[in-house]
Amino acid sequence: MAKKVTLHFDPELSVNIEGKHVRDGLSTVLHTGDNLWLSCDERTTIERLTQQQDGSFGNHKSFCLSDYLQLPDSTNSEIDIEGMGMENNYLWLIGSHSLKRKKPRKQESVARQMKRLAQVKSDPNRYLLARVPIYKDKKTDDYTICKECPDPDNPGNMLRAAQLRGSENSNELVEALRNDEHIGPFMHIPGKDNGFDIEGLATSGNKLYLGLRGPVLRGWAIVLEIELEDAGKGLLKLKQAKPDRPYKKHFLHLKGKGIRELRIMGNDMYILAGPTMDLDGVIAVYRWRNAIHVADETMVHTADLERLCEVPHGHGEETGKDKAEGLAVYDEHNLMVVFDSPRDNRKVGEHSVTGDIIKVD
Repeated sequence: MAKKVTLHFDPELSVNIEGKHVRDGLSTVLHTGDNLWLSCDERTTIERLTQQQDGSFGNHKSFCLSDYLQLPDSTNSEIDIEGMGMENNYLWLIGSHSLKRKKPRKQESVARQMKRLAQVKSDPNRYLLARVPIYKDKKTDDYTICKECPDPDNPGNMLRAAQLRGSENSNELVEALRNDEHIGPFMHIPGKDNGFDIEGLATSGNKLYLGLRGPVLRGWAIVLEIELEDAGKGLLKLKQAKPDRPYKKHFLHLKGKGIRELRIMGNDMYILAGPTMDLDGVIAVYRWRNAIHVADETMVHTADLERLCEVPHGHGEETGKDKAEGLAVYDEHNLMVVFDSPRDNRKVGEHSVTGDIIKVD
């Protein structure tokens, strides 16, 4: 049985205007020093917790990203943050970039339910790929973010928040992928229908790795590899990765599962994988050894992936519960998993929840 770690959230910061608690929608987690950074997929904020003497995490602080970035729709509507990473004194963030289909409501007429099921919506804030400076506060030992600050490793250089350039419901990455022979046909399909859906972000040097929950092609999941460079005025642009496009593709045979999160430890990539559709199913952690040394695109067959363990998930009477969404490097021997829609036995009191620690080495 996995070891548990408790996350304590501040009652004053934890409930959004729709009444949903942050612990009920955790979508990603990142470990920096004594801090955990978490996001809830229905907010524009990221949450920071600090490790306490008993090993739990608390002292909750919330950061609204509209204070640091120009959100695509200029409001505080949800970003659907699905990945965070830290590299070169920047905190990187990514939205799902996915379309969403409306849910039928049982209390409505059949005709109305069918009409809702035909409606597909695009939320501008989901198309966010951005960075914000992050540094360790010498007074508190906590990591914190800012819009602009000197580089701690090179004070003559300024770090500035920036985001990938694009339009309200798109960006350079989306436009490049529309013509992709594998991904293009899925760009107009909602995420939970095996359409395009980013749910993982890992960083290594100047590289960003994006894990796709969908599409999954005949059992093969996709990791996109990109690099970004400054375009001025708070904007970023994609660097050319191949002669004809600004990204590389890596296909991983995860036996039909899509990618829920990516993390890099040492030279290896760890993959949290589960169903691409909206259903209960096996969620597992895989290791792709020496992934960061792969110079070109690759097909990673099942035999070249280590299946480390399964992660608990809801089923039966608890269908739709304990959906593992976030994966963090806890220490050199362990990973940490956090869950969307946690089961009741994972909740502690009114404002706390547990995550799982998984030994991998």
